[in-house]
Amino acid sequence: MPVEQSNGRVILSHPKGSSAQILLYGATVVSWKAGTKPHPEPAERLFVSSKASLDGSKPVRGGIPVIFPCFGAPTHPEHLKLGQHGFARSETWSFEKIVMDNEAGVSVRLTLETTPSIAAKYDKPFHLAFVVTLAEHQLSTDLHVTNTSTSDMFPPDNLEFQALFHNYIRAPSEDVLIFPLQNLHYYDKTEPTEEGRSKAKLETRSGVDVRKFTDSVYEDAPPKYEATWPGGGIDINVTQLKDLVVWNPQEEAGAKIADMEDKGWEKYVCIEPGFVRGFATIEPGRTWIGQQVLSTIHEERRMNQL
Repeated sequence: MPVEQSNGRVILSHPKGSSAQILLYGATVVSWKAGTKPHPEPAERLFVSSKASLDGSKPVRGGIPVIFPCFGAPTHPEHLKLGQHGFARSETWSFEKIVMDNEAGVSVRLTLETTPSIAAKYDKPFHLAFVVTLAEHQLSTDLHVTNTSTSDMFPPDNLEFQALFHNYIRAPSEDVLIFPLQNLHYYDKTEPTEEGRSKAKLETRSGVDVRKFTDSVYEDAPPKYEATWPGGGIDINVTQLKDLVVWNPQEEAGAKIADMEDKGWEKYVCIEPGFVRGFATIEPGRTWIGQQVLSTIHEERRMNQL
């Protein structure tokens, strides 16, 4: 069967062998297996820590968590009761329907609306839909954010939010290069002072690596970029996700993460498209859609570093 539900997760299967698994808790994609044209045998493309909680007790360390309505610690006045990265990754979503099921791919739609636990800390009316589409060599994730306010007040009851896909791409972090980010401005969250963290830097590297503790927010990134390593790589195409976070804690910060497996930081790079510098705004009755399409790279595609 192309779509199965089992033990709180949704399993997608493609006739050519690729597959994906999504937890209803957090709508977190915890597995994506796909091959390439030269090597069609499906291989795992996402990293999930062996110490990750998959029982709904806490957000999953790995996969593709959905971040909404704030990224990091909340700064918007309407978000101040929320914890780190908001609530979307720590609420149980509902399976709504199968969107597509044919030879091209299989697609499902999960939804989240206000619950008592959300209402206690966030009072804006909203509806979230998360659409995951699996093709032979691709995985697409779409987040639909609807402002469900029916107020006719002036000024309008706008919904202001941040959103991000927190992709843990399985890759040898020592060898990963991400590009094209050269000449973009970014904010280095590893700086020890608030002044340093809030000052924009200019990216001079042709290929960005994560060989040291990296937590960088690139502003107004291109709609297409890629991560490559010897023998592999992932293309990422995005819509309405103007910023890009590149993160790897390395041992400096990774050893302090309780649910990170030993030396887990050597096995992934987080490449996270989102809207996190400022806030997306939608008027009552309107919907915003942020999308990413992850594709396996079929040929050796490396560039010289610096």
